[in-house]
Amino acid sequence: MPTDRSDRRSTDDHGHDIIDPLYVGIVTVSSSRAQADEEDPDDPGGDTIQECFEAEGHEVQERLLVRDDYSSIRTTVRGLVARRDIDVVVTTGGTGVTADDVSPEATSSLFERELPGFGERFRALSWEEIGTRAIASRATAGIAVDTPVFCIPGSTGACQTACEELIVPETPHLAGLATSHRKETTDQSLSEYGNDG
Repeated sequence: MPTDRSDRRSTDDHGHDIIDPLYVGIVTVSSSRAQADEEDPDDPGGDTIQECFEAEGHEVQERLLVRDDYSSIRTTVRGLVARRDIDVVVTTGGTGVTADDVSPEATSSLFERELPGFGERFRALSWEEIGTRAIASRATAGIAVDTPVFCIPGSTGACQTACEELIVPETPHLAGLATSHRKETTDQSLSEYGNDG
């Protein structure tokens, strides 16, 4: 598959830019898994996200596991959105209301533009599945370095709902729109985004 987005860019039926197939980065946020002795700890949320994207012909380029820590999450996501071979980043875990649930804060600190409709619609869908517990989800999304970033809960049910109903169907379009001004260039680097920590 071509790395360059220009080779994967086309237009949909409405003439809008799309990127297809997408190259995906997945970040699982879990202190217990990150500290596990196992070389390859279980990651059902990450597995679910990967399966949803691959079922539609997209390719997962990177899967990373980090602890529930603001700096670790932010640094990891920041590194992924700066890569030319990553079109979308999805984090799973750390979106609740406990003291160490900081994924929304860590990811949104990178956003150039927010996508409030994602969190709103995700919670509406969750309400149908889990009722009032949906209000505890702080799922969010935005654009960072022209890359869609989605921050979703860690349960497999939440990952499946978010990916199948919202993220996978819409992200080729989002990625195309967010990078439409880059049609004449293939360079994407941290230097143009600033080098703050």
